[in-house]
Amino acid sequence: MSAPSTVRPARSGSSSAPKSKSAGDGIGEPTRSTEPSERALTAFNGNRRVPPPVNEPVKSYAPGSPERAALKDRLKSMAGERVDIPLIIGGEEVHTGELVDSVMPHNHRHVLGQWQRADESHIDRAVRAAAAAAKDWANWPWEDRAAVFLKAAELLATTWRSTLNAATMLGQSKTAFQAEIDAACELIDFWRFNPFFAQSLYDEQPLSDRTMWNQLDYRPLEGFVYAVTPFNFTSIAGNLPTAPALMGNTVIWKPASSAMLSAYYIMKLLEEAGLPPGVINFVPGDAAMISDKLLAHRDLAGVHFTGSTAVFNNMWKTIGASMSRYKSYPRIVGETGGKDFIVAHSSADPVALSVAIARGGFEYQGQKCSAASRVYVPESIWPEVRDRTVAIMKELRVGDPTDFRNFMGAVIDKRAFSKIGEYLEHGRANASIISGGVARGDDGYFIEPTLIETKDPAYRLLCEEIFGPVVTAHVYPDNKWSETLRIVDETSPYALTGAVFSRDRRAVREAAVTLRNAAGNFYINDKPTGAVVGQQPFGGARGSGTNDKAGSKLNLVRWISARNVKETFSPPLDYRYPFMEAE
Repeated sequence: MSAPSTVRPARSGSSSAPKSKSAGDGIGEPTRSTEPSERALTAFNGNRRVPPPVNEPVKSYAPGSPERAALKDRLKSMAGERVDIPLIIGGEEVHTGELVDSVMPHNHRHVLGQWQRADESHIDRAVRAAAAAAKDWANWPWEDRAAVFLKAAELLATTWRSTLNAATMLGQSKTAFQAEIDAACELIDFWRFNPFFAQSLYDEQPLSDRTMWNQLDYRPLEGFVYAVTPFNFTSIAGNLPTAPALMGNTVIWKPASSAMLSAYYIMKLLEEAGLPPGVINFVPGDAAMISDKLLAHRDLAGVHFTGSTAVFNNMWKTIGASMSRYKSYPRIVGETGGKDFIVAHSSADPVALSVAIARGGFEYQGQKCSAASRVYVPESIWPEVRDRTVAIMKELRVGDPTDFRNFMGAVIDKRAFSKIGEYLEHGRANASIISGGVARGDDGYFIEPTLIETKDPAYRLLCEEIFGPVVTAHVYPDNKWSETLRIVDETSPYALTGAVFSRDRRAVREAAVTLRNAAGNFYINDKPTGAVVGQQPFGGARGSGTNDKAGSKLNLVRWISARNVKETFSPPLDYRYPFMEAE
């Protein structure tokens, strides 16, 4: 089992909030009084402002850099640990005795830790813990809630950076750069920008005049928020439970079973930052069982989800069929699948296009909901684009991400490995594999970057989400630009990300109009991945989700229920109106 030092990295002098066991069900609750009159005391007069957010700089991890040395050391020490990952409910660590291994995708015989699987009683306990914490947390001044996440951001930027990056690299097979932009920079940005967006939201107040004072009270939702997070982005795992919590909600968080190590460290980091017990309850376990319990509960106030379209559709269907039992209409926020495109005009720069295909399609093994997986290239430039892309692919090293020379690691697990392998076989039998197409699963779940060409614009691999390092290209006649844009728009049920490459502004304008509803994040002469908090708010529509734009104020609006308060300074004392007077 891991020593305490593996749970918490070098400390910055802070400590987690004190916890105590309540009599009865053993749920830890804050020791402070929950009387409203005491909760409202702030001992502060003034309109507080959060620090202006700035996007966290991406460290290079170049040879000889201090961050490279620190990360290498943490990778080495973490690889030698076997961490015990408990449930955390109401601030209490819960050991169920039912253990599941967390392994390295690139070395699936190496166990990094074991996580405890929740049963139905633990879900009930988490609901009670969330309800108990809500009585206090909902009435904290918003600035005090924001302070927890601002501190978490600073801890992650400093003493926790190597730990969360290393956990992401080992547990999710990300390279140092992919871990840095995700587990460090993007999550830091979420925790710095969201308080700024909240401040902007709270600043919005209605008009008043000398006779009355109108105010908007931005209440949290009534009940708990159910956060379901994916394996592919540590930053999403950190943001989905904390964005509702920032707005005063309490949360039950089910992390992805294939990304449990980094999720656990996020939870411990939040405790280090002072998050009170019960505000976020960390409940690993069987997804179907947990969802069945929570989606049926009358106090379900919202769902914050990132994952597959099929799962989200089933959740929505369950909620829709259960409306008569809920206290309030649940807010449903989800980011789901994508079949993201790059469409090139004949004027496109072949060099930039080739780099965009390689980076957009193969970084993190194509396991990004935003990854480029279908490309449309005109005949006139296809030979050069194809040859340049293949040349890049031949240079991409695939292997253990702790070897910093590797561009790609392994796909997440055996199930993903097998599914992607089936698509490779389909491509081999029904299209042309230009490069790649090899899967190796003996030691790790490795799949080579693969480029497939098809003459059929309705071919299966141009339509279905693969979630792996597979890019399918359709080559079209140069004079069919407008027709091809319509094909791009109509081929897939998804509408998450997309890109157009052109040096002809008229072509860019036509693509922007025709594809206006085909992507929630649309890129011009850039790959369709790499959205940055505060710069490119992220989310798609159609089959890609509710498009509530994580990384912006729009997402936070979903986690509040506004109350209007009108105070009249001199109320009328006579019921009669002037029009009632006699002629």
